[in-house]
Amino acid sequence: MKVPSFRQMRIRNKLLVSYTTVISIIIIAGGTIQYWIVSRTIQMNIESELRNSTNILLSLVKTSVSVSIKNHLRAAAENNLDVVRLYYDRFQAGELSEQAAKKAAATVLLSQTIGETGYIACVDSKGYLRVHPENTLVGVDISENGFVQEMIRRKDGYMEYDWKNPGEPKARPKAMYMSYFEPWDWIITVSSYRKEFRKLFNINDFEEGVSTLQFGETGYSFVTDTKGTVIIHPKIKGINLMNQDELPRQPFKKMLEMQSGKLVYSWQNPDESVSRKKLVIFNFIPEYDWIVASSSYLNEFYSPLDTVSNVIAITLIISLLLIFPITFQLSASITKPLQALKDRISLEFGPQTFLLKESRPADEIQLLMFYFNSFIARLERNSRNLQEEIKEREQAEAALRVSEEKYRSVMEATPDPIVVYDMTGKVTYMNPAFTRVFGWEPEDSIGKRMDHFVPKENWEETLAGIEKIVSGQSIVGVETRRLTKSGQLTEVSIRGGVYRDVKGNPIGSVIAHRNITDLRRLERQVMDIGDKERQKIGQDLHDDLGPHLIGIEGLIKVLENNLTGTGHEKADLASQVSKLIKEAVQKTRQFARDLCPVYLVDHGLESALKELADNTRSIFGIHCRFYCRKPVPIADHTVSNHMFRITQEAVHNAIKHGKAKRVSISLRMDKKQIELSIRDNGRGVPKKITSKGMGLRIMGFRAKMIDANLEIKKAPKSGTLVNLALNRLSLSKNRQTAPPN
Repeated sequence: MKVPSFRQMRIRNKLLVSYTTVISIIIIAGGTIQYWIVSRTIQMNIESELRNSTNILLSLVKTSVSVSIKNHLRAAAENNLDVVRLYYDRFQAGELSEQAAKKAAATVLLSQTIGETGYIACVDSKGYLRVHPENTLVGVDISENGFVQEMIRRKDGYMEYDWKNPGEPKARPKAMYMSYFEPWDWIITVSSYRKEFRKLFNINDFEEGVSTLQFGETGYSFVTDTKGTVIIHPKIKGINLMNQDELPRQPFKKMLEMQSGKLVYSWQNPDESVSRKKLVIFNFIPEYDWIVASSSYLNEFYSPLDTVSNVIAITLIISLLLIFPITFQLSASITKPLQALKDRISLEFGPQTFLLKESRPADEIQLLMFYFNSFIARLERNSRNLQEEIKEREQAEAALRVSEEKYRSVMEATPDPIVVYDMTGKVTYMNPAFTRVFGWEPEDSIGKRMDHFVPKENWEETLAGIEKIVSGQSIVGVETRRLTKSGQLTEVSIRGGVYRDVKGNPIGSVIAHRNITDLRRLERQVMDIGDKERQKIGQDLHDDLGPHLIGIEGLIKVLENNLTGTGHEKADLASQVSKLIKEAVQKTRQFARDLCPVYLVDHGLESALKELADNTRSIFGIHCRFYCRKPVPIADHTVSNHMFRITQEAVHNAIKHGKAKRVSISLRMDKKQIELSIRDNGRGVPKKITSKGMGLRIMGFRAKMIDANLEIKKAPKSGTLVNLALNRLSLSKNRQTAPPN
C-alpha cells in the first residue's frame, strides 16, 4: 500500500502529523535543556558546597592550629615570666645580687627550646637584646626592625612576622608571644617558625570538628600531608596512600602535585564492591605542608536527574495521547464550515468556477484557493486605488516643497538675521543674514543650543520671551543684546513666534533679529546733543538772562525809591513790578538748575541729588530725603548726568502720577556695582508694566546708554521702587569710551 505524501494528506492527518512532530520536538528539546540545566545546577551546587566546606575546613584547621600555637607560646611566656619574677624576688630578699639574679634567670630561659629551633629571648624598651641564645648578640640594638618597634610599643601579647636569618635565601613566617617584666625592663619573647608549628599542637583538638563535616549520604572531609600520609580520615587515617597497592594512587598523586584545585576520579572504598565517581575539592596549607579536602560521590547528588527523565517521558506520552482528540476536534471545526461554504459556493458559481487550477486531489484547500483568488482580485482593486492616493500625495508633497522653497528663498533674501529653533531649543535653520551679522556659521550651530549667543545679563528677559512663545504668543519689538561669534555685544530688536505642523501642534519657534546698534548710536548722539543744548540753555539762563533780570530789578528798585521820595502815586506800581522781576529771577535760576545742575558739574552727583531732594521738599511740600553713607565717586560726567536725570524723572513721576507724600533717594556702592534707589509711598505701579510712557522710555534708554540695569516695580508694602544698578566695570568702559564734553 502506497503511503500518501504530506501534501496529499487530508487536513486532519496533516494537523495530526504536524502537532505530533512539533510537540515531540518541543518536549524533547525542553526536557533536554531542563535535564542539562538541572545537571549543571546540581554540579555547581556540589562544587559550591564542597568548596565552601573546604574553605570552612581550611579556616577551622588554621584557626585551631593558630589558637593552639598561641596558647602554647603564651603558656611558655607566662611561665618564664614567673621564673624571672622568682629570681627578682630572691634579689629583693637579698639572697642574690641583681646581676646574679638576672644571670640565673637568663640561664633558665636559654635552657628551653620551642619546637626545633624556637627559643626564648629578652629585649628592653629601647630595642637592645638582653637575653639571647647567641651570646654575641646580647647588648646589640635591633630597634631598626619593624617587628621590634611593634614589640616595644605593645610589650605584651601575640604577634606574627617574617624573619630572615643570615645565610637563608628568604624570610620565613614566625610567631611570638610577649610578656613584660617592668622592674628589669625585659620584654620576654617566646618565638618559633610557623613551619615547626605542627609539632607544637595536638591534632585531636580539631579532628572531631573535621570529622563532623558530611555531604550527601557518605561525603566527608579529610586532611593529608604532601607526602601522601592521611592525617584525618573517617576510615583510612594514618595510611600513606602512595604505598598502598590495593588503593588507586593516581588521583592522590595528581592531588599532591596540584596541591589546590578540584578532581573527579573513581574510588572504591574497602567495604564496597564497585567504584564510584567522586568529586574532591582541596586547598593547601603551606605552613604545615597539609592538604585539606572535601569529597562526595556524584551519584548521591544526581538522583534528581532520574526523576526529571521520568517526568519528561511521562509528559511526552500524555501529550501524544491528548493530541489525537484535540486534532480531530480542531480539524472538524475547520473542515465542516469549509465544506458548508463549498456547497453554497458550488450552487452559486458551479464546482469548476476557479481562477486557479492545479492538478491535485480535491480537498478543503481547493476551496481556500477560490477565496484566495477573490482576495487577489480585491487586492488588485485596492492597489490601484492606493496608487492613485500615492500619486495625489506626491503631488501635494511636491506643492509643499515648492511652497517651502519659496518661503526659504524669502527668508534667505531677508536682510534681518533669522534663526529657527525646535521645541528643545536646538537650531534647525539660520539664514545667511544671521551669519553675516553675528558670525555664527550653520555648521557650528545646526542641531545645537545657542545659549552662548545670549549675554548673562539678558537671560532673564530671554527666558520670559521663551515662555511667552511656548505659550503660543508672539513677541514684537523687544529690545535686547546678543553676542557675536567674536564676543562683541550687538543691540537688536527681536520679533518671534511659534510655528506649527499641519495638525496645529507647535514644533518650534522663528526668531527675527534687527540690528539696531546704529540706531541706538544715533539716539545716543541725539540724547547727548539734547543734554548739551539743555546745559547751554541753562548756562545762558544763569549767566545771561539772570544777570539781565537782576539789572532790571535794580533799576526798578531805583525808580521805586525815586517815586516814593517824590510821593508819586505810581510808586506802588513800581514796587509790584520789582516783586515780579524778583520772582522772574528766582524762576530763571530754578530753570537753570533743572537744565544744568550747578552742583552736578561743580560738586558731583551726591551734591546734585541732595539739592534735588531739598528743592523737591521746599517746592512741593513733601518729605524728601537723600541718603548716602559714604562717598560714591563718579568721574564720568555723562554717567552722573544720566543718573541724575533718571532720579529727577522718577521723583517727578512719584509726585505727579503716584501722589506720593514721602520720597527717599539712596546712593550706595560696593566692590561690584553702584546702586541708586528711589522709593515712594504713592499709589505704586502694577506688578507687570504693560505700557510705557515717554518718561519711562527715556529712563530706560538712559540706563542702557550707561550699561545699567533699570528695574521699576511695586514696593514691598506700598508705593513704587525704582532701582538702577551700574556695574563698576561698565563704568570704567564708559569712562574710556565716553565722548568729550
